[in-house]
Amino acid sequence: MTNEDYSEVMKKYDLESNTRIWEGKWLTAVNCVMAVFSAYCILATLFSRAALEKRLTLFLGLVVLMGFLNYPASKKHVRPNSMPWYDVVIMLAGFASFLTYYFRYDSLVMTLSSSAKMTPFLAAVGLVAILSLIELCRRCVGVPILCVAGALVIYTFASGKNLYQVLHTLFYTTNGVFGTPAQVCAKFIVVFVVFGAFLERTGISAFFIDLANKIAGASAGGPAKVAVISSALCGMVSGSSVGNTVTTGSVTIPMMKKTGYDPDFAGAVEAAASTGGQIMPPIMGAAAFLMCDYIGQSYGKIAVTAILPAVLYFTGIFIAVHLEAKKKNLKGVERSEQAPWIEFLKKMYLLLPLVILVWLVASNTRTMQFSASVAIIVAILVSLFDKENRITPKRFIEAMAAGGKSTITVAVACAIAGIIAGCITVTGLASMLISGIIKASGGHLIIALMMTMVCCIILGMGVPTTANYCIMASTCAPILVKMGVPMMAAHFFVFYFGIVADITPPVALAAYAGSAIAKGNPMKTGVNATKLAIAAFIVPYIFAMDPSMLFIDATAFDVVQICITSIIGLFGVAAGVNGYLYRTINPVLRVLMAAGGLMLMYPTTVTDIAGIVVVGAVIAIQYFSSKKETATA
Repeated sequence: MTNEDYSEVMKKYDLESNTRIWEGKWLTAVNCVMAVFSAYCILATLFSRAALEKRLTLFLGLVVLMGFLNYPASKKHVRPNSMPWYDVVIMLAGFASFLTYYFRYDSLVMTLSSSAKMTPFLAAVGLVAILSLIELCRRCVGVPILCVAGALVIYTFASGKNLYQVLHTLFYTTNGVFGTPAQVCAKFIVVFVVFGAFLERTGISAFFIDLANKIAGASAGGPAKVAVISSALCGMVSGSSVGNTVTTGSVTIPMMKKTGYDPDFAGAVEAAASTGGQIMPPIMGAAAFLMCDYIGQSYGKIAVTAILPAVLYFTGIFIAVHLEAKKKNLKGVERSEQAPWIEFLKKMYLLLPLVILVWLVASNTRTMQFSASVAIIVAILVSLFDKENRITPKRFIEAMAAGGKSTITVAVACAIAGIIAGCITVTGLASMLISGIIKASGGHLIIALMMTMVCCIILGMGVPTTANYCIMASTCAPILVKMGVPMMAAHFFVFYFGIVADITPPVALAAYAGSAIAKGNPMKTGVNATKLAIAAFIVPYIFAMDPSMLFIDATAFDVVQICITSIIGLFGVAAGVNGYLYRTINPVLRVLMAAGGLMLMYPTTVTDIAGIVVVGAVIAIQYFSSKKETATA
């Protein structure tokens, strides 16, 4: 596939890629404007002492301005260096509405203590601002989240609230567009998004792919293992399932097909591994920053908590890939085609920005936004040692512009998620949902978990991970907490299932992007991706029922035991799902193998012993059967 083909894949499955076409001087001008926007966001979060509402108002106003500058009404009607008059009108009207609130904030904060003091003019200002956000959301995020928000707004009116009350809540308080999601976006996410843009330009993605190839490329089915490792590493930087699938998939998927993997399997491997990048510490996805605010824990604590589930996720995919390679007798790449280790040692300095970031965040001596800002400076300095990827003034502007553009979609999704959360709060829907699900589940935690999982996956099929998490954190996470699940485990549960929606049919965008590159069947690719990522469907249930997997109330011995038994259990599950171990496993033994694996993954001594016995027995039977088969042959 050519670069144009990859661009088309991105545009088809990732709305963020459907942007206006700016060329020549216009492109330079737009990039400069976007770079200034990123610079403002970083400086504001580091140094501004203005009132929270004023900072958020100006931030979202600039997001509207930048958003319409980049995203057309439809990708079918885009001409180079062209912006229709109606887009200019909507852009300026939306920006003016936010500016009106910004400049009149000091007087409005005293008079708008309730919706009773709303005037037609203030109502019009709020309505225009919200409508401009909605239209921008349609362009760069998608319609599904607007359907959720629209349904809740209608429900809010149906519950007896009038227009003034709704607009007052959603625009003139911090319970709507300026709620927790937007606050976290403006405070933390922006700086980390810009950091990711700089990190990508240091050549670290290519370094990760080459390093993964050196580690696993020569083993059985090596290219698929390279895809798993490189996608896990690159996914920390990109934070986008589709973006990561296309970026690393453009290298790994052709390698997998050349090795002998089926196109549907090759696309699935890349999609499953790329999606998991959002749960891979230390950066994880933007939703992790929201989690800090929702549950009141430090980012370092959340990153540490996420380590074991993330390791299990990628270990499960790695094992499945290895078993598939053994089943089909697939070889790896020749060692002569790999660069010597000395070449990688020379480029280890590329990891310095990540190391500095992890150290600063873990030490809790500085704020997260300050830590990310320092990491950006380190990334720039690191690039100076590589002529090919050196960040020149032009590349600096491009990186800042790319960070600003990525901020738009996250900020808009957060603002709409704030509207959803505001409607849930003002109508008291959250308490009604809690009561309803507890009643429907009959007080059984496993049923409540299953219902929550279905909600997360359905919502996540068309809603970005960040917005999905915001909605589920406001609705379903409190239900699980009410039923005795620790808060950290409850929020991780909804976070995980919001992410795996990207590879769960029928709307599995990451899997579809992988199938487009592999030229396979989209639905088969989605099914294979779901099977490969089986750990993501099992692990959340385990840590919800026993949070020791998240190192909550666990001793050092517990942690070691959990790590060992979980990995062995994951091997059992993967072998049972794949159906191969030394030789093809018969259906009965497959079921036993998977059951034994599940017992090992549930962190209790009794289930661990039972699981070891079952998995060990099946492994022994398979081993001696294969030996006998070989001897007979």
